Amino acid sequence: MAALPVNAAEMSAARSERDVVPPAPVETHQSIRLATGRLDHVTEVGRVAIRDVETTEALGYMGYIAYRVPSRSPRPLIFVWNGGPGANSATLHFEVAGPRRGEGDHLVDNAETWLSSADLVFVDPIGTGFSRPTSTQTADQFYGTVGDVASVAEFVRSWLLLHDAQDRPVFLAGESWGAGRAASVGYRLLRQGVPIKGLILISGGDGLNTVRLPAETATALHVVDLAPVTLFHGRLPAELGSTPEAARASAETWARTTYEPALARRAELTDAERDTVISDLSRFTGVPIDHIDRATLTFTPRQHLRGLLQDQGKTLNIFDMRLTESPHDTFNAAIDRYLRRTLNYRTDLAYVGLDEVQVGYAPHDRFPDSVGARWNYATIEDASPDVVQAAISEAIRRGGGPPRIGPPLPATEDALALSPTLKVLVASGRYDSLASCARDAATEQILPAPLRATMTYRCYEGGHMFYRDTATRRQFSQDIAELVSPSR
Repeated sequence: MAALPVNAAEMSAARSERDVVPPAPVETHQSIRLATGRLDHVTEVGRVAIRDVETTEALGYMGYIAYRVPSRSPRPLIFVWNGGPGANSATLHFEVAGPRRGEGDHLVDNAETWLSSADLVFVDPIGTGFSRPTSTQTADQFYGTVGDVASVAEFVRSWLLLHDAQDRPVFLAGESWGAGRAASVGYRLLRQGVPIKGLILISGGDGLNTVRLPAETATALHVVDLAPVTLFHGRLPAELGSTPEAARASAETWARTTYEPALARRAELTDAERDTVISDLSRFTGVPIDHIDRATLTFTPRQHLRGLLQDQGKTLNIFDMRLTESPHDTFNAAIDRYLRRTLNYRTDLAYVGLDEVQVGYAPHDRFPDSVGARWNYATIEDASPDVVQAAISEAIRRGGGPPRIGPPLPATEDALALSPTLKVLVASGRYDSLASCARDAATEQILPAPLRATMTYRCYEGGHMFYRDTATRRQFSQDIAELVSPSR
């Protein structure tokens, strides 16, 4: 029988229907062995449509991998994502939180999985993992700070409704750029009436937009973080400390009694005083004297990373200053097999972010730039291209993290104003060049009582991904279990 002709209206209706109905999620039953016994769980892989609120047109599909343990009482539920911007959730998923953890070139049962204490939903923002915009025109709506927060918040709201989970105790966990996303998504959801129980902010700051430490104090205290790095690489003079604890103690004494006062009156210093401060700063941090700005008595993060071992031609790793090379994931292929075979998610989509190989069809073989390269960091609509480029160039020059263009989005403090009992865990690694445990500790001490009562700061041994240290991973997972415990 010959096929009937299809008119344009029918084709349009068919396309609209495809937009309305996302691909069906795939469920499998899995089990892992823990010291406490077997942990049975249901795994679900799928994608949720992110729709235009007025037309209901799907502008993108956001992928997720969810794990649920059958229980008679509602378990805590943690939504988990990484950062980038433009990173999928695989790092947190397969290195600390998920039921399977990468080891060597394969996956093993994860003894420290957060699934022991909460159900988990790993979220891949649009442009990462299996998540995609529906057109090149809608892509830019997701690849920017404002649209990213709005779309991830909409994913959480939609997922809860689709799974009849509105009454679950919900926590949001994000790493690096994703920590700021978690704080802002938390605020947005609370404003919409979606109850959020807590925030887990990993290696991305505390999300407090109010500056509480004087600039001189914040600058001086960072020396306390860098002195143990100098010691680790064998560049700290013996009289300044032979253990990390001793190095931190001597650095803090100098920072508080000499460096901070010098910064406060730097314009009035004599040449001899300036020379003394610069010399001592170099001794504590390993940064060559000629890399330190004589006028400001400071150096950029990039100057520190490049300066400490410049005589060896080595640069410190931005994520773990104990390293001079970036570790390579050896279990990416195992992750791909796990998603497609073990979890039975059949798709021809590449899981974006597992490797740098460009796969799939691109017209004229012109593959789009990465999400990170296309990211719009502006939080204001009228930022000029020149202002944006200048901010990006300065951020690259300094090497201390992404640029800020416009005011920060509402985040932790704003979320706490809406929900004063919100529990917040701020987690950082001692050897992360993008963090400062010393500043965190000082900030915690001066927080107003309502914030101090609900916010917990933790500094772990390790770098940006501090859970790569086995003992640290165990402690971190214990802290997560305590945070989400209904009894707390």
